[in-house]
Amino acid sequence: MRVSQGVCFSARTAWNTGESALAQAVREARARGQDIVDLTVSNPTVCGFHFEQEMILGALTQPASMLYDPNPRGILSAREAVTRYYGDHGAEVGPESLILTTSTSEAYSFLFRLLCDPGDEVLIAQPGYPLFDFLADLESVRLLTFPLFYDYGWWIDFAELERRVGRATRAIVIVSPNNPTGHATRKAERERLEEICVRHGLALIVDEVFLDYGLGDRIESFACGPHPALTFVVSGLSKIAALPQMKVGWLACLGPDDLCSKALDRLEVIADTYLSMNAPAQHALATWLETRTSIVTQILRRVRSNLALIASEGLEHLPVEAGWSAVLRLMRPLVAEDVVTEAGVVLHPGSFYGMAGANRGVVSLLGPEDRLAAGMRRLKAWEEGSL
Repeated sequence: MRVSQGVCFSARTAWNTGESALAQAVREARARGQDIVDLTVSNPTVCGFHFEQEMILGALTQPASMLYDPNPRGILSAREAVTRYYGDHGAEVGPESLILTTSTSEAYSFLFRLLCDPGDEVLIAQPGYPLFDFLADLESVRLLTFPLFYDYGWWIDFAELERRVGRATRAIVIVSPNNPTGHATRKAERERLEEICVRHGLALIVDEVFLDYGLGDRIESFACGPHPALTFVVSGLSKIAALPQMKVGWLACLGPDDLCSKALDRLEVIADTYLSMNAPAQHALATWLETRTSIVTQILRRVRSNLALIASEGLEHLPVEAGWSAVLRLMRPLVAEDVVTEAGVVLHPGSFYGMAGANRGVVSLLGPEDRLAAGMRRLKAWEEGSL
């Protein structure tokens, strides 16, 4: 019998998949029966919200779902539903400008394949969600960060951004509103980003999944024109309708007509190669988007209530413009696994998102108010050393 000499795996997947110190601390605490308050839960389907279940699930039973329409951009009626969504935000996005995907992650994958050859670079703001590192690795793209800095609000460090644009740079990625900082890109920042992209021949990729969760003034979508640079706006139902299990996303291609035409032709081939978007979800999309108002209202009410709870328990959070997370500014350096062991509280250290400062922690604002309040009381006692 021949014995295998081993299989060569791609360097793209050479990640450290071992258990983190935080995960180990949580596992061990639960094994010894310690009561744990998890302040990182960001799955809206398990946070006690009321979903219009009959309407959501009933939308999957339409007779048209039995017909196969292999349109690589997505069936027209589904794209028209997304067009209406942007119309609600004051933006004109025609269905011909849209490509449906199973998620924003797939949309990023399509865009990295469209814009980059192996070894090319994409710039992204940090702090930010660490998912992008994996998406870039899988497409053999180098992900370089530029900083957001905090000074009575979050701001793009344009000097560092410009310094990091190189010969291999192909795109700039902005998440607006940002996760976890809640920073929404301002008009002057948008204009400067667009100017940089035009000057250097770069594409601008904007992730707007938290667009509907503004806590103050209305946040303008990047889908609103004009678009001097080739711009791709990505979003999806995981946040817009709090339906991560339905796997619906999209990208909108906006900008100069000649560039959009070329980009969409290539994107259509990429999408046609996979045809990953299933028919029932496409036919249900219009209904699912119609249900979003109820769940968005519930989530915003919960977020505002939880922000008030943080302050009432004597803890400080940085200003939140939008989204589901809060950045805490603690009085002592945060070692997240120690907080689990000593206080029975799970939160993410700021470093998880590339955030500077050892005293920054990130909590989800989606959980029930009583659990957040309990976690804040424990965290305050830990801060004061009174446990």
